[in-house]
Amino acid sequence: MPYTEPTAPQSRKMDTKRLLMCPPRYFEVSYSINPWMEPEKPSDQGSAEAQWERLVELYRELGHTVELIDPVPGLPDMVFAANGGTVVDGKVLAARFRHMERTAEGPAYLSWFQEHGYGAVRWPEYINEGEGDLLLAGRRLLAGTGFRTDPRAHAEAQEFFGVPVTGLTLVNPRFYHLDTALAVLSDDEVMYLPEAFSAGSQAVLRELYPDAVLATSEDADVFGLNAFSDGRHVLLPSAATRLHQALRARGFEPIGIDLPELLKAGGGTKCCTLELRG
Repeated sequence: MPYTEPTAPQSRKMDTKRLLMCPPRYFEVSYSINPWMEPEKPSDQGSAEAQWERLVELYRELGHTVELIDPVPGLPDMVFAANGGTVVDGKVLAARFRHMERTAEGPAYLSWFQEHGYGAVRWPEYINEGEGDLLLAGRRLLAGTGFRTDPRAHAEAQEFFGVPVTGLTLVNPRFYHLDTALAVLSDDEVMYLPEAFSAGSQAVLRELYPDAVLATSEDADVFGLNAFSDGRHVLLPSAATRLHQALRARGFEPIGIDLPELLKAGGGTKCCTLELRG
């Protein structure tokens, strides 16, 4: 069913965004590099593509611009475009992957940026997995480490983009990227799962965001924090019911969108979505 705007007045203002996405044409779970991936269980590429197409359709119905990168045979995780780089003020820090199975994705995304007129593009010295671990909140980058991104990449990002970077350490392998444990809702609002972070990182988050939405493990386990927000609408799994309630209470409009096939590879809405800022 097409998305229909509610009739009730909204206090939140939507920020129209430009997004990069990659069709899951070659999607399958053929290896395991996170606890969600079980190659012995069947996955359905056709279902993955239909679910992904619904997400693209929803973005466009909401007024966002979606650009597409061609998938590359043999790169089943290339659908997770958020990992393809980080874009701030039109500058691109390319991605460099930790696992051999994904290393070719970095150059593929880099080529797309170069072919589409991005002049300030940096190939990274240190491993970083794009917006999987580098999330912009206002004029601050929240930077994850612990499983994928090298902490030295945090300083590299700060020097390149010229915005402050706050490092956060992940401790639960089920939440291996920052965007599985924390979602940026607006310039100064986030939601996150406290126990996904080290004690020190929890303290930093409390200091920065004393009024953050705190997720339960039940909502995080259905990938409720792998969400996309445009400042008004928040797209997240339907099963993250407590987060839906908390978001409504704060004036956001949560929209349920489900990607069960892609979840078999440890990916969701935000994983599929790279924001092209500037």
